[in-house]
Amino acid sequence: MSAPLLHRVKSKLFIHAHRRVRGMLDGEYRSVFQGRSLDFDDLREYTPGDEIKDIDWKATARHGAPLVKRYIATRKHQVLFVVDTGRDLAALAEGGSTKREVAILAVGILGYLAIRHGDLVGLVAGDAAAPELVRPAGTESALERLLQHIDRRASLAAPQSDLDELLGYAARSVKQRCLLVIVSDDEEIAPKRSEILRRLHVQHEVLWISVGDADLMRAEYTGRSMVDVADERSLPAFIRSNDALRREFTEAVAIATARHLDQLEELGISGQRVTGADDVVPVLFHLLEAHRHARR
Repeated sequence: MSAPLLHRVKSKLFIHAHRRVRGMLDGEYRSVFQGRSLDFDDLREYTPGDEIKDIDWKATARHGAPLVKRYIATRKHQVLFVVDTGRDLAALAEGGSTKREVAILAVGILGYLAIRHGDLVGLVAGDAAAPELVRPAGTESALERLLQHIDRRASLAAPQSDLDELLGYAARSVKQRCLLVIVSDDEEIAPKRSEILRRLHVQHEVLWISVGDADLMRAEYTGRSMVDVADERSLPAFIRSNDALRREFTEAVAIATARHLDQLEELGISGQRVTGADDVVPVLFHLLEAHRHARR
C-alpha cells in the first residue's frame, strides 16, 4: 500500500525546506489573517518572517537570543481550496511531474499550515460535469481525505476541465468569509472569469496558484509519444525538434505568464505560477508574502 498523501507532503516539506524556510512560511501564513483573536501560549525562538511586535523583550534579555510570543487562535478561520480536477490536471507539469502531484503538494502544505494554526480546511473540486464541496474540517485525517479526493478525481478518465463552472459553483455555495486558494491549469482570465473573480474577491481573501504546462519540446521527451490530454491530439516529432519553434514557445509562455499575473493584480488577487514539485515551497512563500504586502 502506498504511503498516505499527507505523509508524502510532510516528507517533501521537511526534507526540502530547512527550519528557517519553514519558519518563514509559517510566519507568512499567520500574516494572512488580520484581526484574529489570540490567546498567549508560550515562547519560541525568533525565525525570519516573525512579526517584530511579537518579540518578548524581557524574555529575550534573560535568554540572550530573540524569543517571540506564540499564540493560540480563539477563532477558527477557513481555508477553502478550489481545485480544477478535470482531465487537464492529469497532464504533465513543466517540471516533469504531473500537475495532479504538484496540486496535491501545494494544497497539502498550505492545508497542513492551516491545521497547525487551528484553522479549518475544505475543498471545492470538480470538472465540467460535477463540482462538489468537501466541508471544512480541522484534522490531519480530514486533510488526507481531501488530498485523496483530488488524487482520485484528477485522472485522464475525468471529464473536461471547466474552471468557470467551478468558480461559479464556489461563488454560489461558499457564503462564510474564508481564504480561497484557487489551483488551476495555465489559463487566461477571460471577461466571464474576471467577473466571477471580482465577486469572489469581494467576499473572500483570494490566492491563485497556476501549475505550468510541460514543455513538450524538451530533449528528454524525444522519441516519446506526447498527447494533449484535452483532445488527445499528438504533437508531431518534427515540430518538437524545431529550435525556432522552441524559442517561440518559450517566449510565448513568458508573455502569457506575465499577462496572467497582471490580470490577477488588476483584480487585487495575489498569484504565482509553479512549474514543478521542487519549487512549490518557495512559490508558496512568495505567494503569501506578496499577499501580505498587497494588503498594506
